[in-house]
Amino acid sequence: MERPSTIAATTHRVVGFDPGLNITGYGVIECHGATVRLVEAGTVRSRGESLEDRLHTIHSGVREVIEAFKPGAMAIEQVFAHAKFPKAALLLAHARGVICLAGVQAGLAVHHYLPNRVKGTLVGSGHAGKAQIQVAVQRELALAQPPEPADAADALAVALTDYHLRLRPLLFGTSIVRIRSSRA
Repeated sequence: MERPSTIAATTHRVVGFDPGLNITGYGVIECHGATVRLVEAGTVRSRGESLEDRLHTIHSGVREVIEAFKPGAMAIEQVFAHAKFPKAALLLAHARGVICLAGVQAGLAVHHYLPNRVKGTLVGSGHAGKAQIQVAVQRELALAQPPEPADAADALAVALTDYHLRLRPLLFGTSIVRIRSSRA
């Protein structure tokens, strides 16, 4: 096992994905010790095609991102299944599956995070809205403006969650724990 000082001196690149059947967000960050910077963020769009064509477009787009930015790990948001919309969850799971497949084909370790865990890690509330996530990502990456579109910001949030929950403990032996304040 590597020593913490060796790990801290290494640069780690993580790609995060916010899966979607129409729009899949991606965000690539680079971590060097306590410094985290934006490398690239964007979307893979697959509208108006059959399910099979959409999945092929997503898979191809994700592979292009991985090949272009050569991350060391992948972080992906898990599917949130709402009882009222089971079909939507199943369709989203298809997109998530081809993203995971692309990661494994590239030899990446794939790390999975629940949406409320991502929100809680960055904002302190598992029920944060998209605008709150965008502002949190802006703050974390010291960006001049909140990242757009929201799908790319969500993907960056997933990558940042991977940094805080997986890489940071390796680098420094601790992780950030957010405590929500309660209002009386």
